[in-house]
Amino acid sequence: MASILGFFNRVRQQYSPPAATKDPHPLRFGIMSAANIAPMAFLTPAISHPEVVVTAVAARDPAKAAAFAKKHKIPKVKQSYQDLLDDPDIDCVYIPLPNGLHYEWALRALRAGKHVLLEKPGTSNAIEAEKLFRHPLLSEPGAPVLLEATHSWFHPAWARFMSFVDSAEIDKARATMMAPAGFIADDDIRFDYDLAGGAMMDTGPYTLGCLRLAFGGELPAKCEKASWEPPRAEKARKEHIENAYEAHFRFANGGLGVARGSLNMPLTEWETPNLLEVTHRPVVVEDERELNQAGVVAPGEAQQVVRIRTVSLSLYVMPSLYHNIHVRDEYTLRETGRPEAVIRRWTKTANHKAYTFREAGVEQPGEIYWSTYRYCLEQFVHRVKGRETQQWFDVEDSINSARMIDMAYEAAGLALRPTSKYE
Repeated sequence: MASILGFFNRVRQQYSPPAATKDPHPLRFGIMSAANIAPMAFLTPAISHPEVVVTAVAARDPAKAAAFAKKHKIPKVKQSYQDLLDDPDIDCVYIPLPNGLHYEWALRALRAGKHVLLEKPGTSNAIEAEKLFRHPLLSEPGAPVLLEATHSWFHPAWARFMSFVDSAEIDKARATMMAPAGFIADDDIRFDYDLAGGAMMDTGPYTLGCLRLAFGGELPAKCEKASWEPPRAEKARKEHIENAYEAHFRFANGGLGVARGSLNMPLTEWETPNLLEVTHRPVVVEDERELNQAGVVAPGEAQQVVRIRTVSLSLYVMPSLYHNIHVRDEYTLRETGRPEAVIRRWTKTANHKAYTFREAGVEQPGEIYWSTYRYCLEQFVHRVKGRETQQWFDVEDSINSARMIDMAYEAAGLALRPTSKYE
């Protein structure tokens, strides 16, 4: 009962957090778009941050911007995106525009001297990623800050999960992210090729991203194969937009990573919609403490204990709502040098959670109700203020994320998403 009450209390506070007393000199944000994601991804986290205030919004339709501003108590409504960037009273912009517009408006914002919190995927393809994240503006003295808001990796659950993972010894990993049928409309912009739509663009930063980070952060050696399924809408089918995909990546250590995603998964094919699982290669356990914990005082003469560890993180995309880190260690006591000579087999399992960094064993601020977006915003503000950041998604992360998505598209025989003509 206590865990159920804790869940509801945590979720309630995530969507309605306590309002922070604002700093006398906060960062003043403008929002570029009245997108549906903006309240959850930015406005709500901003409420509990003492150094963030939202001062303006702009949208393609000024009337929509006005309605959005009224609903969310935003003081200024700008008549265009450029008007918002021209406002000297705005320090930072949050950009939740459609994927295909990210490159242009992030670059325009940087040129206007604004710090940019950019929704994922940061760009439509790797060409744009190279140009944007390596832009000379970002290396100048006093350069603005640019962050691709891959919020999930900022949450303490990710740090706790990775504490059980040995990246170099991963044998295989799989990641899924599935939206149930009916959740996304057939005419949603996610199915618009010109706006860089597609299931890999929408879910790939998560599924492909967590595989890459689990394996140590480097780009995989190759995408061995990829398959895709078309959506129901005729327009999207003609443009070869994918509704679902599966991609197999081979990493430098020889391990295999499999990513699966869908924007419209039939209920008849239901599977765990949001799961990351990694399985390690067998290792000989020599640490005396672990042997004792595993129930072995000491292996006998010419004997060894071998462990195969599997670690999973459920709901890895939004672990702030709920998650479980499941560690399964399969032990085998066998004769040294003779894998077939098994003396005994047994298994140890444990479950872990970390809603704050304190629970992850890290001395770092955070509250149990902070969402993944709130943890991400915390680090963005630190970087803008010139303070040390404990987590970050850096230039190479953003570029490699885009490259990995391109690799999957090429392996699937699909066209890369179009490159912006803006220079």
